[in-house]
Parts: sequence; C-alpha cells; structure tokens
Amino acid sequence: MIKIPPYLYPGDTIAITCPAGYMAADRATTCISTLQQWGYEVWVGKTLGNESGNYFSGTDEERMEELQAMLDDSTIRAILFGRGGYGLGRIIDKLDFKKFRKNPKWLIGFSDITVMHTHLLSNYRIASLHAPMAGAFNVKSAVDSVLSLQTALAGKKTSYSIPSHPFNKKGDVSGPLIGGNLALLAHVIGTVSDFDTKNKILFIEDTGEYLYNVDRMLYQFKRSGKFDKLAGLVIGGFTEMKDTVRPFGKTIHEIIRDVVAEYDFPVCYDFPVSHDEHNVALKNGVAYRLKITAGKVQLKEA
Repeated sequence: MIKIPPYLYPGDTIAITCPAGYMAADRATTCISTLQQWGYEVWVGKTLGNESGNYFSGTDEERMEELQAMLDDSTIRAILFGRGGYGLGRIIDKLDFKKFRKNPKWLIGFSDITVMHTHLLSNYRIASLHAPMAGAFNVKSAVDSVLSLQTALAGKKTSYSIPSHPFNKKGDVSGPLIGGNLALLAHVIGTVSDFDTKNKILFIEDTGEYLYNVDRMLYQFKRSGKFDKLAGLVIGGFTEMKDTVRPFGKTIHEIIRDVVAEYDFPVCYDFPVSHDEHNVALKNGVAYRLKITAGKVQLKEA
C-alpha cells in the first residue's frame, strides 16, 4: 500500500530548500509570492542563496542538516526544492526518515530530485511530486505547469491529454506511476534508491545528454530488467540533445523506439514532462491510467 501524504489547505506551510546546486535568492521571489497568493505560508531555508558550497547551495553538511530539519518538522506540510543540478545523491544516505515516515509530507521537484522520488517509494512506499521547482515560477510560458502543481497540492486528481505521435504504441493500462530524469534513474540502479518497474507505468525525460549516452542508459535499463514487466512507458521531453563529431545516426525518438521495439507495452512520446516550460505535476507512486489511441494520449490519475 502506497502512503499518500496529506494534501494542503490554505494556511499550511511550504518550506523551500536547495539540497543540490546553487540558486540565487532572487530567483525564488516570484515562487514565494505565488505560493503566498495561493494561501500558503512559506518558510525559506538558508541554503537558498548560500554560496559557501561553490557549485552546491552550501556544504554537504549544511544541505543535509537543513533538509533533515524540514523532514522532521511536523508543522511543514510540503517541501519544494529550489532547484536540482547535482548533489542530493551525496547526502541522501545520511538522512533519517523515521519522523518523516510517521508524518509524511509532499516532497516536490524533478531532475536531481529524482533520487528522492525513487528513494522514498522503494524504501518507504511514500508518494511524492515530480513537478516544477522554484525557478519555473519565473517563466511565463510555464504557467500551465505551475498551475498543475497547485492543482496537485490541493488534492485534485491530475489528468492530461495530448495529441498522438507517429511512434506511439497503442494500449490501455493502469498501474502506479514512477519515473523522472533518465540519467538519475540510471545512476540509482544497484543502490538503496533503486526502483521496481513491475506492473508500473514509467515516465522518463532528460536534457543536455549526448545521443549515444541516452542509448547507453536505455540499454542499462534493458539489461537490468527494467523493461521486462513494465505496464507502460511515457516519454517526456529530451531537450538540448547533443551529438558527436561522427553522428550517432538516429534521432532521440528513433533511439527510444528501437530499444523498446521488442516489448509489447504501450508507449507514448512528447509527453509534457521535461526540463523546459512543459513540465506538468505527476504524483510519483500513485495509480494512473495510460490510454493511447490513434488520435490522442491520456494519462489520468486513477
């Protein structure tokens, strides 16, 4: 049984922390004011704008201690991560989830935060939110994605519909939704944050990778059995892909299509979950229905 944290009401507190890369404090101003307009109290951690960690938003100890305090504080109802980048994997094994397990709250983010999503679900069977972080509130074209976060936090069931893609494989399946950034999902394989894909709907996205490296990561999924009993596959945005001097010879969609061609689970492409403005909120670990027809794709919370 998946434990779903309580949804939020006006007056509840959302904390903002940066467990990975550095984020300037002024980049969170719009986010803070918007959350307050939605009716929430906002507690901003000291890691936001903290330059003591060079690339990181503080030392490993500073980031770990602040996140631990927020996990333990029962007055905080959700934690919104400021940004991803890299760094959560350096501290996650030092975190103590004993109090959090008794009083779970929504943990919100994507990219590097994928490590937290898989860790919570695999070890404690607690749902979390793969959704826009603080920086997205500054992007006017991301308003729909930001509003999807508001909808999810309030406990309304999420439902998304998109046009069909030529490479789609039709089907109608249901199961727990899991996933996130492809590179981070590949990196947690074989660790205590590893994830189980049996009878699950998996979604993946990535940015800034070489095409050959995406192919390599997908083959790691194949060789480790992640595709063997999968219920369905949702392909999000793969933005700013790079190629080598000698071209790989395939587009990103062709790479994915060819790797999963042997499997019979349904697959959809160009779903609005990505590193660009199209990044709708998805409840990691929660049951969804994926219906792919010749004309459209619908991903709906069960």
